[in-house]
Amino acid sequence: MKLVTFDDHRVGRIADDLVLELDTSSTREYFERGGTVRETGRRVPLAEVRLRAPIVPKKFFHTAGNFREHHDDLVRVNWSHPVNKGIVFFQNVDAIIGPDDDIVYPGHLTRELDYELEMAVVIGKPGRFFSADEAAEHIAGYLVFNDITARDIQRREMQSGVFSFSKAIDTFCPIGPYIVTADEVGDPHDLNMELRVNGQVRQKSHTGRMSVSIPQLIAYHSPQTYSAGDLITTGTVAGVAASTDDPFANYLKPGDVVEAEIEKLGVLRNRVVSWEDAHGTLPPAADQWI
Repeated sequence: MKLVTFDDHRVGRIADDLVLELDTSSTREYFERGGTVRETGRRVPLAEVRLRAPIVPKKFFHTAGNFREHHDDLVRVNWSHPVNKGIVFFQNVDAIIGPDDDIVYPGHLTRELDYELEMAVVIGKPGRFFSADEAAEHIAGYLVFNDITARDIQRREMQSGVFSFSKAIDTFCPIGPYIVTADEVGDPHDLNMELRVNGQVRQKSHTGRMSVSIPQLIAYHSPQTYSAGDLITTGTVAGVAASTDDPFANYLKPGDVVEAEIEKLGVLRNRVVSWEDAHGTLPPAADQWI
């Protein structure tokens, strides 16, 4: 099943070329109710709806460094700090945007705007302190996530070993285009991954290259306590702009169109726009205290 949030935050499932509306206020509520949600009877052509971010979770867990190739890629270009597995932090859920929403380039804060293709896991069942063998019963589905990152801010943050601000700025968290339930995905470790900027392939990999499996990740995070509808990311792959020989030629800029795609999970497409185009004003002065 493909679950969507659409138009004025109605919830539905995609069936062929239609969206079948579900009687629930949000996809998070859908999972809180264990999926026992009836259809309203209203059906809308998929081509006529405006897809929104498919879910706004209560908690959004980040996992960094889970693809060894990403670490090796950054070492090759002498990135400032290692990105080894085991880095975890929370995302700002207010930064979430959906498919075809604009990523706003805050030029007063960063000059190094990067992309990171990731898969996110949707938690369907609450729980805490469980094993990897028990993880499958807590997984409801999967979606595409593009972890937008301000690399210049991130380097400063990583001096203390922690980074969050660089990834949590408004509009830096595109997810979508829908949630694909686990039964439809099959093996989540057997999916092709590709990210394109203006049609040019920048990242290309496979979920089978994770260092830590999804059940292990789910179990590892479980002491922090899951609520239904929470999200967990699985890490990015090689090919981010920061790892290229000429990063400034590849960092995102206004006018760029980013397409993040994972097999079976769809294409998450977002355009980068300037602050002026997004807000109609010049950006405010950036407060600096560091």
